[in-house]
Amino acid sequence: MGLKGKLIASVEVKCGGHPIHDFFHIHTHHIPNISPSIINHFEIHEGETVKVGSIVSWNYNEAGQKKFIKQVIEAIDPDRKSITWKVIEGDVLELYNSFTVILSCEHEWTTWTIEYEKKTEDISEPLIQLGLLLDLTKDIERHLLKK
Repeated sequence: MGLKGKLIASVEVKCGGHPIHDFFHIHTHHIPNISPSIINHFEIHEGETVKVGSIVSWNYNEAGQKKFIKQVIEAIDPDRKSITWKVIEGDVLELYNSFTVILSCEHEWTTWTIEYEKKTEDISEPLIQLGLLLDLTKDIERHLLKK
């Protein structure tokens, strides 16, 4: 069994995928208010907004525990409606040597991809983290449908 892996999950969104992308690209700072059970805090450390090279951090809840993650935004493709974050610091790096999260959005679909390298073979795949991303997407979808 290899140490590198990739998990991909897509979820249908009634509000359309493009508004989900725009929310993560433009209105990221509102996410803790929309999904406080998952995200406690969002901060931009470098860069004015969510742009390539910006460094951002999140405080989040995972299985009842408070967690922290700091990421650099590696890519934003407005035409393909995708954003790529690479983890540079945080709890997830205790288990994984590398951890990259990719959001891509289509007409009615939002897809999350996690590319990772486990530190040891006995570490499980990051299914909990993938589930959190899907739950977060549904929380944002509910918020957008209320408008």
